[in-house]
Amino acid sequence: MMNRLILLGILLTALGLPGNEMQAQKPDFSKLTHRMELDVRPGFMVQDNPFFKGQNEAGEPIRHALSTHLKYSFQFSKDSEIGRLYPHTYQGIGVAYHFQDNQRELGSPVSVYAFQGSHIARFSPALTLDYEWNFGASFGWKKHDAFTNAYNRAVGSNINAYINLGFLLNWQLNPRWNLTAGIDLTHFSNGNTHYPNSGVNLIGARIGVVRTFNPTAEEVSPQTSELPARKLFKPHFSYDLIIYGATRKRAMLNESTPYMIPGSFGLVGLNFNPMYNFSRYFRAGMSLDAQYDESANVEIHYAGGGPDEPKFYKPPFREQFSVGFSARGELVMPIFSINLGVGYNVFQKGKDTQGWYQILALKTSLTHHLFLHVGYQLSRFKDPNNLMLGLGWHF
Repeated sequence: MMNRLILLGILLTALGLPGNEMQAQKPDFSKLTHRMELDVRPGFMVQDNPFFKGQNEAGEPIRHALSTHLKYSFQFSKDSEIGRLYPHTYQGIGVAYHFQDNQRELGSPVSVYAFQGSHIARFSPALTLDYEWNFGASFGWKKHDAFTNAYNRAVGSNINAYINLGFLLNWQLNPRWNLTAGIDLTHFSNGNTHYPNSGVNLIGARIGVVRTFNPTAEEVSPQTSELPARKLFKPHFSYDLIIYGATRKRAMLNESTPYMIPGSFGLVGLNFNPMYNFSRYFRAGMSLDAQYDESANVEIHYAGGGPDEPKFYKPPFREQFSVGFSARGELVMPIFSINLGVGYNVFQKGKDTQGWYQILALKTSLTHHLFLHVGYQLSRFKDPNNLMLGLGWHF
């Protein structure tokens, strides 16, 4: 069920519509610049699990990975308000096929994802430094199975989230063709919806070729001035109200032996996030964060039953509900916004809800005010906690 919810969130993300508050005019989809891109990305598997270090059926380290990507993207016309605010931003959808050592135990997954990129710096009229993020779902993993895939204690589900961040040089050969080359980081995870969930992490390189089908005047003669766009924006306050939910798994230790608690646990949460919009690209502020986690502090209410059928008393509400405050920063672009937060629970009881937490979230505009929220929360800067799948209202 949770895999279906993750997939639904990814599809809605890919189909999002522009809706940031600064985009007062409707986007003009009649004058888009269309692009197709082919990427090849070799990578190195981070050796953060014994399975990758050689404790597998083959008895050999798993180090190498390679993926091929076919992508479609578009840019808004420079004649539109969105195009003037974000003149170098492109966004679209992509599909990738992944190869890695030991496909027998890991599989050869296929990813479908939304992506977005833009300039960081311009070195010359034809050469820029760009960033690009990818976010989607990957299908076809071979998950851990106690009988048929026992060594694989890195991947716990057939469907996993796919997250990638790249930095690349973009060289315009002519108005219709570009070459790109750079480095990137990749993470695959199921967000603690299944165990094991140590994830798969890659450090890699990338090279690609881009074909632009209807270049604008700027592609023909690149400009560096953005003064007209700056006049369109005025600093202001805005507010986000978010309601989210998810399910998660929980493990516990019994006499130093870890084992899974049967079943899944639900959680719900609410964020209220006032922010000051410093520029068309960035806003920041504080957030009030409340969350109820049905799995929190279950371990300290163990009632016996052994590893196969453990039993627990239900913890009191006070031990499973927490309220915290977090500092938030947000990168704002057409359609998508990326929100980062670091917070501390001030109202809590029990070790599972105390201390620091961190949030990474992608917001996808569905209307001018309504957006899809797909986030992930860490605990104490290192421990995976839970997904945050929900809806938000921007005003």
